[in-house]
Amino acid sequence: MRTRLHPNPLATVRNLGILAHVDAGKTTVTERMLFLTGAVHKRGEVHDGTTVTDFDSQERDRGITIFAAAVSCDWDGHRVNLIDTPGHVDFADEVERSLRVLDGAIAVFDAVAGVEPQSESVWRQADRHGVPRIAFVNKLDRAGADLDAAVESIRTRLGTVPLVVQLPIGREDTFVGVVDLVAMRALTWSEEHCVEGPVPDDLNAEAVRRRRLLDESVAELHTGALEEFLATGAVSDPTLRAALREVTLSGDGLVVLCGAAYRNRGIEPLLDAVVAYLPSPLDLDAPADPQAPFAGLVFKVQSTSTGRRTFLRLYSGTLRKGDTVLDSGTGRTERVGRILRVQADRHTDVEAAVAGDIVALVGVKSARAGTTLCAPDTPVVFEPPTVAEPVVSVAVEAVRRTDSGRLTAALARLVEEDPSLVVRIDPETGQTVLSGMGELHLEVAVEKLRRDQDLRVNVGRPRVTYRETVAEGVSGFVFRHVKQDGGSGQFAHIVIDVRPSEQDFAFGSTVVGGRVPQEFVRAVEAGCRDALAEGPLGGHPVTGLSVTLTDGATHSKDSSEMAFRTAGRLGLREALRSCRMTLLEPVVEVTVTVPEESVGSVLGDLAARRGRVSGSTTRAGTAVVTATVPLAELFGYATRLRSRTQGRGAFTARPVGYAPAPAV
Repeated sequence: MRTRLHPNPLATVRNLGILAHVDAGKTTVTERMLFLTGAVHKRGEVHDGTTVTDFDSQERDRGITIFAAAVSCDWDGHRVNLIDTPGHVDFADEVERSLRVLDGAIAVFDAVAGVEPQSESVWRQADRHGVPRIAFVNKLDRAGADLDAAVESIRTRLGTVPLVVQLPIGREDTFVGVVDLVAMRALTWSEEHCVEGPVPDDLNAEAVRRRRLLDESVAELHTGALEEFLATGAVSDPTLRAALREVTLSGDGLVVLCGAAYRNRGIEPLLDAVVAYLPSPLDLDAPADPQAPFAGLVFKVQSTSTGRRTFLRLYSGTLRKGDTVLDSGTGRTERVGRILRVQADRHTDVEAAVAGDIVALVGVKSARAGTTLCAPDTPVVFEPPTVAEPVVSVAVEAVRRTDSGRLTAALARLVEEDPSLVVRIDPETGQTVLSGMGELHLEVAVEKLRRDQDLRVNVGRPRVTYRETVAEGVSGFVFRHVKQDGGSGQFAHIVIDVRPSEQDFAFGSTVVGGRVPQEFVRAVEAGCRDALAEGPLGGHPVTGLSVTLTDGATHSKDSSEMAFRTAGRLGLREALRSCRMTLLEPVVEVTVTVPEESVGSVLGDLAARRGRVSGSTTRAGTAVVTATVPLAELFGYATRLRSRTQGRGAFTARPVGYAPAPAV
């Protein structure tokens, strides 16, 4: 392993995630990186259940990544902190929390399938966080693998400029290596070794052509490369490398590499690209400074048999074992008992962590995902990751009444670890209801109760979370709030219009002449938001409405902000009872991959599930059907699909919003 010295140690740190669609090979890529860097001494395999990052028993049983796992390795004098994230859409919130604390990412794509639905979803998540990425087109050893087709899907579906820096040597079973188009050298793999050599004669002309295309593409994006290209007709290697790094950091282009991780081909140049092109903590808008006051963001909480671990990304300062830190959200102070450098389910104790580090803390008892921890005398608050609203619910109850208390405590721990889970008590039935992002998400949560907490629980049938929206509003709705029970009274008179809206909620005022002072207008808006936050106004939560305050009246003594806020809350609830409402149900985009001969059966089944087919393509004897289907119709679909395709069919789904539900 090569090493080199850097003046600032933070320049040698890379905090990155591995992002992809389920089964694109994220975990295998991570395992090969750990093995090649010497972080582990035996290659783990997903199908054998021996991987480092998929260490949870459910992950090994199901063969998928469920929980984001942090690992570290060293390459070329750099420390690479990796987070292997889930690829299944039900665990998108786990990806969201990880992206919030990462500096860069590797997007892994399947060379046969190209950009798949969840690939696109995680790409958009990374866009929102401004995370620079490089791409690795995996599985070039598979039948039907096509680098150019995969790159074209990246260009068209993700809207980015792919900058392909490698040319495959061989196809499918004969894939043995790549031509590095930057250094114009061949890298081939024999057994466990990467061998560098000249470009094969039969690929030389194609390599020269592709290097020319790479120079032209980079010149269009980078001023320095353009000047050199216009002056000499080419871009030199040093200029090209510098330009590739700059367009990666800016997000203007995407460096694309390729390989076959399962066969250990392409991982060394991928690690080189991580070091060369992805950012260090010094490249952030607010560069990390170990000498500044301590501040960090909690992105994950994990309950283990040995206690609670709080995963933290340090953005500034230095944190030492025994330090007292401030939870800036609650104002509480806590003492850091231990600092752990985590390697998935293993760890080593360290005395201190500095800006740019990702570590786990022991002893911090109340911090949750999204909490800012900082120095007590220098409070600061970082923006927390967003939490998606759950769309599927199940009722859960302990088999034994004596376990009810344990179940309540166990559910509280689940929600603490995974904020995308919500627990509530149904006011009508008194049942405990667990809500999450999908059927698999809830299955995993319930199984965690059974395995980790040794609880026997009964689970009801999954139910989707419906919404209501305004189909036809009301105008000039009058509401008076008058309360007089001794002492100062309350008086507020409002007139509101309620209309449908493209936004979740919009508020405006057309009151003139000062009939309602501005501070009372703001109080009415706050009251309307209170009404929506209180939960269902009828049978389901309401969305998609605008409220306009058109008139009102005040009392010289009894009017107050509290009175008008109460009027806004109660008035909106009354007004909605006079509106015509429409029930909305969650819908998902389903991508079904089946043998060609099964297409007719699959299309008929989707139609029976109220699905609307939006596209169908065929490639190498396999059909890919895309459709929009109500989520409620997909419960149990995996089993039905397998039976219709003799076990050869598979599907993925991603939420696309809500649509009107049919009248019952």
